[in-house]
Amino acid sequence: MGKKRQEITVGFVSLGCPKNVVDSERMLAEIVQAGFPITNETDNADVVVVNTCGFIAPAEAESLEAIKHAVDCKLNGAVKKVVVAGCLGERLGSELSEKIDGIDAVVGLSQRDNIAKIIEKIFSSGISGRGGDSCRYQLLPKISDRAPDDRCRLPITPQHWAYLRISEGCNHRCSFCTIPSIRGRFRSKPMELVIAEAEELVSAGAVELNVIAQDTTSYGRDLKMKNGLSALLKEFEKIAGLAWLRLMYLYPTGIDSELIETIANSEKIVRYLDVPLQHINDKILKSMRRPDNRDALRRLIEDLRLAMSDIVLRTTLIVGFPGETDRQFEELLDFVKWARFDALGCFKFYPESGTAAAELPGQVPDEVKQQRLDELMLTQQKIAFARNKDRIAGELRCLVDSVGPEGLVTGRYYGQAPDIDSVCLIKHCSAKPGQFIAAKVVGTQEYDLLVEQI
Repeated sequence: MGKKRQEITVGFVSLGCPKNVVDSERMLAEIVQAGFPITNETDNADVVVVNTCGFIAPAEAESLEAIKHAVDCKLNGAVKKVVVAGCLGERLGSELSEKIDGIDAVVGLSQRDNIAKIIEKIFSSGISGRGGDSCRYQLLPKISDRAPDDRCRLPITPQHWAYLRISEGCNHRCSFCTIPSIRGRFRSKPMELVIAEAEELVSAGAVELNVIAQDTTSYGRDLKMKNGLSALLKEFEKIAGLAWLRLMYLYPTGIDSELIETIANSEKIVRYLDVPLQHINDKILKSMRRPDNRDALRRLIEDLRLAMSDIVLRTTLIVGFPGETDRQFEELLDFVKWARFDALGCFKFYPESGTAAAELPGQVPDEVKQQRLDELMLTQQKIAFARNKDRIAGELRCLVDSVGPEGLVTGRYYGQAPDIDSVCLIKHCSAKPGQFIAAKVVGTQEYDLLVEQI
């Protein structure tokens, strides 16, 4: 190989969603255990691994830019090998190395745990992967029939919180989504494996676990479990040291009375649910191939708030879906005003290659999509700001996340998920990251809350 393993530095670029974060943490653990040192200087590493996202056009563009940057560093002699992993590699395959000359390996999702062996192999091959040489390794075998085992990770999140993936893939066939073609059919992790991973993360210092999946509410269905998610959640109650359990990506159709009761009665599940709805108009929902309808979604929100008056709701919506009329957009806007979500993410529709929606008639002009996005987010901003003002003078339990160089302390109350939501800016705080404090809300700063430790 020329250099010994302990002399070959690896730079790692992690892009995309929390599921990708988990994959990155597993790969980093494999790399370190194999004896390769990790460097933060990705522009000057012997090997650069780019864990990509390929969900929608902006994510693909960001991934391609990161790959091109790594290849440019290679052409300049600062980097020797470039490895592409993750969803974009899985989605594009050999087309990716045709787009960018200079990639040494494209690694599929099923080869995640072999990343160290792949690095060693390409470093000893002598193949440059540039200047006309095609990419030497296209490691893109069939997606595994089992959900990945995510134990033994090198965290890239703060020590006191972590993501916990309970399943992989998706059986829904939403007409706009590429995920099933990238990550495969829905596969639940066995319950004992999920709990073992949770205990591992908590023993390493995590007091907050954020449960993730492509479709969290379907957990256990493929394992023939009745009320699988509820059964799993009840097992988390037994884990000493776990303070907060947060549920993300709850497919609305799967939220039933049993699950609502389980959440409402839990001592660890925070009163925060992330429920992506995508739209509210029945015709658009049908075209999206969503099984929901307007009346059912409204009832769901009412049921959640009836069961838990202090619940914080987050959702995701799409504007500019093919055929969306001004009236249908106004219906969506009226729904947002009625629902008064605490947090909301909105995307313009992107006609992703290979999806049914990309071929639908009535594609909406991009300028109209942008106008609708701006109007919807401005509406939501007013709602969020008003909700923040309502919290002034109230008391919260905050988890401290970071202490800045000038004493600026940031944290979150239960209604703020890490990385995607607002934060609490804490004054007069003596606590350290990972500790909980009692705080009083004294003001707001746009989406953030200004609080003082009590």
